[in-house]
Amino acid sequence: MRALLYEEYGGPLRVVDVPEPMPSADGVVIRVGATGVCRSDWHGWQGHDPDITLPHVPGHELAGTIEAIGAGVRRWRVGDRVTVPFVCACGSCPRCAAGDHQVCDRQTQPGFTHWGSFAELVALHAADVNLVALPDAMSFTTAAALGCRYATSFRAVVDHGKVRPGEWLAVHGCGGVGLSAVQIAVAGGARVVAVDVNAAALTMATAIGAEAVVEATGLTPLAVSQAVRDVTGGGAQISLDALGSEATCAASVLSLRPRGRHVQVGLLPGGSAVPMDRVVALELELYGSHGMPAHAYPELLGLVTSGRLRPDLLVAREITLAESAEALAAVGQVAGLTVVTSF
Repeated sequence: MRALLYEEYGGPLRVVDVPEPMPSADGVVIRVGATGVCRSDWHGWQGHDPDITLPHVPGHELAGTIEAIGAGVRRWRVGDRVTVPFVCACGSCPRCAAGDHQVCDRQTQPGFTHWGSFAELVALHAADVNLVALPDAMSFTTAAALGCRYATSFRAVVDHGKVRPGEWLAVHGCGGVGLSAVQIAVAGGARVVAVDVNAAALTMATAIGAEAVVEATGLTPLAVSQAVRDVTGGGAQISLDALGSEATCAASVLSLRPRGRHVQVGLLPGGSAVPMDRVVALELELYGSHGMPAHAYPELLGLVTSGRLRPDLLVAREITLAESAEALAAVGQVAGLTVVTSF
């Protein structure tokens, strides 16, 4: 099969022929219909994820059709149209027993713990626990857009942020995660202020419902937070760091009013400082958000099929696998989501 492969961190990205995967006893092989180009894949390519071994095929936001199944799979058949969370749970550890599959003790992640979906075929484990059936009317492109960024944002805004109509929600970083959060929060009745250094991203945020924007180029975290507090009349009730840097994390925490809720979605490097004096003084709540389990997808899929949520509107580009190397290297430079739809 054809796949995008790299053999050294930060090294050349090449589409090459590699062996086809085989399903594990509890797993399946998916013929990929679409896969998103995500900043997390870029982090993996740069060597920021200890689970990756070289050579490696990235990709974790995927949808497609079951091509082959393992002998122990009971719920699925060849030809079923499916998607999958980027965190694949084992289904049997204490975390899974509690329903918290997204923090499974023995989780696997396509594109990280094993070869991913920048390929014609991808293997997935514990299929009966992790696969999600797609509505007949949902395209693979839309389903792939849900895979990591949109589903993660949904859980961050709804479950951790506990968004309520009329509340202010600040989104720091309007890439795929951030724009998803903007759309989801607006659909929930929140007033959104979007923060970014990219004018095109802020324009897109406004188009999908952001009430205000802060262009953060050259601003310190304190200056960004002051701008947010000015717009919101004292600070946001909820603030998300959707990028993942010490500066955006600090700006997000500093943007909150007393008793506000900060949700960290973007991946942060180890050792990053958080303004904990502010957390204590204002009794802020801090949450980390790491994906969404398969059993929680029906609510999200229902909102998408009803038209209340429109992840398809965030897809800015559909590209070929041959174009994926350039797209991955340039991730974050184009507003909106980029999805590989031709293999």
